[in-house]
Amino acid sequence: MDHRGNSPTERDAMLKYLGIGSEGQLYDHVNEKMLLHRELAVDGGLSEIDLTRMMRELAATNRPVTRFLGAGMYKHFVPAAVRHVTGLPQFSTSYTPYQAEASQGVLQALYEYQTMICRLTGMDVSNAGLYDGSTALAEACLMAKRISRKSQVIIPDNLHPEYVKVLSTYLASCMMSATIMKTTGGVIDEGILGNKITDDTACVIVQNPNFTGCIEDTERIADIVHDNSCLQVACVNDATSLGLIKPPKDSDIVVGEGQSLGNDVAFGGPHFGFMATRKEYVRKMPGRLVGGTVDDRGQRGYVLTIQSREQHIRREKATSNICTSESLNAIAATAYLSLLGPHGLRDVALASHHNTCYLRDRLLSIKGFTQVYDKPFYNEVLIRGPEGVDTGAGYDLSRVDGSLRGEVLYCCTELDTKERIDEFIREVKAR
Repeated sequence: MDHRGNSPTERDAMLKYLGIGSEGQLYDHVNEKMLLHRELAVDGGLSEIDLTRMMRELAATNRPVTRFLGAGMYKHFVPAAVRHVTGLPQFSTSYTPYQAEASQGVLQALYEYQTMICRLTGMDVSNAGLYDGSTALAEACLMAKRISRKSQVIIPDNLHPEYVKVLSTYLASCMMSATIMKTTGGVIDEGILGNKITDDTACVIVQNPNFTGCIEDTERIADIVHDNSCLQVACVNDATSLGLIKPPKDSDIVVGEGQSLGNDVAFGGPHFGFMATRKEYVRKMPGRLVGGTVDDRGQRGYVLTIQSREQHIRREKATSNICTSESLNAIAATAYLSLLGPHGLRDVALASHHNTCYLRDRLLSIKGFTQVYDKPFYNEVLIRGPEGVDTGAGYDLSRVDGSLRGEVLYCCTELDTKERIDEFIREVKAR
């Protein structure tokens, strides 16, 4: 529905109904001493043209720098149509669509979102979105506990370090334990994994691509996990990778950060997390679920379904305390994926991968630069530079581990051109 201001005629009708002559009479019950009988001591503000001029002058003071940053946030192109869709008041001002008959637009958009997430991940069912990738992963671990009635989570040491911190916060308050598993050569070692799993292991987390950029063999890992009666939780940082990498359909729960699907980096947020799983686990899944139905006239409709799992009904026994979520960001992803289609998403993924390969090759052509792990990657690659050389363009892993000094994670997307990369290489060579 539209949200418009009241016209003078409408205001007069309301005042007449209330039996008063002016809006000021609404405050007659307020003590006269508490009323301010003067204008506020603020200036009248700037005109639009003056404000625009001032902002341009401020923007001109920025110093442009070359960056190839990823590590959880990825700058992909956002089509103008996506911003138009999310700017519609029917979406941008709406609340949780409890009243289905008045919320069909939002419900249908979220239903389409769930369908697209299922197709991307290879899972049977998706919820309508979560807060972000890290909390979605934490919710997946709690879900694994509900399914398995076990309490141990195995976390590889190549999981995003910020995700590890969020997990630690969640698990500590939910009577669950985390076991950090050492990886070998940038990926999960199947032998080490087999020895880490115990009778109390609820799930094993596999980030793919992992934090070092390497692609994991999720199918072989899933075989080991399932042979030991555990669940596999797949985690995806850049969802555009699903346009190129085989979907983790051998996993039991798939979660990830949805920022790269039509959402700006925006200094770290707001974004949204996604979660999908197998059909048999749907009642253990947190968050909203939108289902399709038919009304009494035979027309297609959409409703929030299986709500008995949720906090507004089950209170402390709910699968999660998530409420309003980040649905507008999820709708942005719906618009983005609808515009690109499967072939367009694959083009974005291929361009991101090819640009990263080109950046990797150009860096390795400079004396002293080496690739840390000789493993397949998507759009991030870990490069060790010569001692004392700081390009300042990637994510320095010494920020999270002092022993990794000199190792830098570089990322490219479809927005990084060959010319931009060549200019960066010239800058590095000039140092």
